[in-house]
Amino acid sequence: MSATSEGPTPAADLDRSAVTDSDHITYHRGFAASPLAMAVVDREGLVVGANAALGELLGTGSETLAGQVAADLVDLASDARTWHSYREVLRGRQAKLRCTRRLKHPEGHSVWVQVTVTPLADGAPGVLVSAADISARRELQARLRHLQMHDPVTRLPNRTLFFERLTAALEAESYERSGTGRIGLCYLDLDGFKAVNDTLGHRVGDRLLAAVAERLTRVADEAGYARSGTPLVARLGGDEFALLVEDSTGTEQLSDLAESALKALEDPFELAGQRLSLTASIGVVERHAAGTTATGLMQAADTTLYWAKADGKGRWTLFDPERNAHRMTRQALSSTLRPAIERGEFILDYQPLVGMEDGRLSGVEALVRWNHPQFGTLTPNRFIGLAEEDGSIVQLGRWALVTACRQARRWQVDNPDGPPIFVSVNVAVRQVWDSDLVADVAETLAETGLAPHLLQLELTESAVMGSAGRPIQALQALSDMGVRIAIDDFGTGYSNLAYLSRLPVSALKLDGSFVRGFQYEADKSPEITPNPADEVIVEAMIQLAHRLGLTVTAECVETSAQATRLRRIGCDTGQGWLYSRPVPPDRISELLVEAYAVGKP
Repeated sequence: MSATSEGPTPAADLDRSAVTDSDHITYHRGFAASPLAMAVVDREGLVVGANAALGELLGTGSETLAGQVAADLVDLASDARTWHSYREVLRGRQAKLRCTRRLKHPEGHSVWVQVTVTPLADGAPGVLVSAADISARRELQARLRHLQMHDPVTRLPNRTLFFERLTAALEAESYERSGTGRIGLCYLDLDGFKAVNDTLGHRVGDRLLAAVAERLTRVADEAGYARSGTPLVARLGGDEFALLVEDSTGTEQLSDLAESALKALEDPFELAGQRLSLTASIGVVERHAAGTTATGLMQAADTTLYWAKADGKGRWTLFDPERNAHRMTRQALSSTLRPAIERGEFILDYQPLVGMEDGRLSGVEALVRWNHPQFGTLTPNRFIGLAEEDGSIVQLGRWALVTACRQARRWQVDNPDGPPIFVSVNVAVRQVWDSDLVADVAETLAETGLAPHLLQLELTESAVMGSAGRPIQALQALSDMGVRIAIDDFGTGYSNLAYLSRLPVSALKLDGSFVRGFQYEADKSPEITPNPADEVIVEAMIQLAHRLGLTVTAECVETSAQATRLRRIGCDTGQGWLYSRPVPPDRISELLVEAYAVGKP
C-alpha cells in the first residue's frame, strides 16, 4: 500500500496501540514528510509503504516501491552475514541491524547509505527500514584518507599506504587466489641527495624529489604495459623510494625494473636554473610470498641497498642469501664477543717455530680459537676484525697474553733440563692505543714468572710502519724490558727496511705469499716453472734484515722443497704445516719431551 493512499496507512501500522484517528494522521504525516528515507516492511520482507525521501534517494517514485523486496532495494542480501542478521530482525529474534551499503543510482553515480532495520513498535508485525545518505561523509573520509596515505611533496603513496599494500599482498588469501605467488621489491635511495639540500636548499630538494617521482612513475607505467600489473611507486621518506611488484615473475623482471629506474635518472634535472645530475642505489629482492613477512622483506631490501652503496653506488644489487647469512653470522658473533670472553669460550692453540739449520723447536706462536656454542670452532679471521671494531680486542688480547705466558712458564717448569722456548703473542694496534700494554705485559710477566726474553709480541707491518708517538714509545719500553718485538706478515705493507732500523724490532716474519712461490722444484714438477724473482726478493730481504741485526721467520712452509730453498738463502726460522699445524698445549709438551730425549747424550 502506498504511503499516500487512503484508508489504513503504514504510519498507523507502526503503532497499533494508538487510540485516536488524529494520532494516526499525525504519525503518517511525520513519516511521509521526514527527510530520512524510510519504508515499512512486512514479515515477508516486502515493502508495505515508503516515504518520498526513500524514493528520491533511490531515484524513483515512492509509490512504485510498494510490494518490492526491501533487501534488494538497499542491498541487504549481498553478503551472508548481513542477510542472516536481516532475517533475524524480520523474525523478531534480533533487536537491530545497522550496516553501510553502496547503491547504484539510476543516473549512474553511486550513493553511500547507512541502513538501519528495527522492529515496529509494540510488537507490530514487520520492521522499519531507514537509509541515511552518507555520501558526503564518505567522500570527505576518502579525501582525508588520501591526504593521510600520500606524500605531499611527490604525491606518491607514502610509507603507510606502501606497508598497507605490502601486507595485503603477503596475505595467503591474496597470492593463493591467483597470480604467481611471488613478490618483488626495488628499494631505491638517491646518492648524495643531502648535498642538494645543504647547498641549494630544501625547496629545490623537494622539487628534485618530485621530478624523481615523475620519472619513477613513468618507469612503473611502462613496465605495467607489458605485464598484468603496474608496480606501486611509493616514497618511504627522505630520499628513499620503493617499487613494489605484486605477482612478480622472477628476478629478471625485478632486475629489468631496477635497470630502467637507473636509466631514467641518468639525464640531468633542470630545476630553478640549475642543471642537476644524480644517481641512485637500488636493493632488489624477489622471492615467494609464502613465508615472507613485510618486516623480513624490508630488512632484506635494506641490507641489499647497503650492499649497493658499499659496492660503489649508482647501481642495483640483488639480494644474496649466502652473503646475508654471512652478515647475520657476523652480527651474531659481534653481539656475543664480550660475553664469550667472560664465559671462557676462547682457547689458545700453539704452532711451532723451528730452526732452519738444526730443526729444533725454538718457540711457538699462540693462536686464539673461539669454541662457539652455535658455529663450532672459529679461527681468528672470523672474529678478530669484529673485536678490533668494538674494542673487545683489548680484553681478548689481555686474556691471550696472560694465558700464553702462563703456559710458556709451565712448559719451562715441566722441562727444567731442556732449553726454554719462547711464546709469540699477536698484539693489535688498538691494544697499544686503548690500554696500557706496557703495564699489562710487566704485570703478566711478574705474575707468571716468565722471563721477558721468552715473550715475543707480534704486530702487523701496517700497524707499525709510519707510526709515531704512543705506539713507538710502547714498543721501545717493551724492548727495554727485554721483550722481543716481531713484525708479522712482512712484505705486504710498507716494506720499509730503512724505517725498521729506527724501530725496536728483533724479528721479521715473512708473509706466506712469498713462501708459496717456493712450492715447486723444477726437477720434480717440470710442468710448473718456479718464479726466480720470489727467491731473489726473499733473499734480499733476509740479507738486509740480517745486516740490521734482525732474525727472519718464514710463514706457511708446507713442503721440504720450500724449507730447503729457504735454508739455502739464510732464513733463520720456519713455521708452517711442514712442521706442525696449530696444536693444543699438551702436544707441545710432548714435542718438548721428544726433543729433550733426542738431544740427551
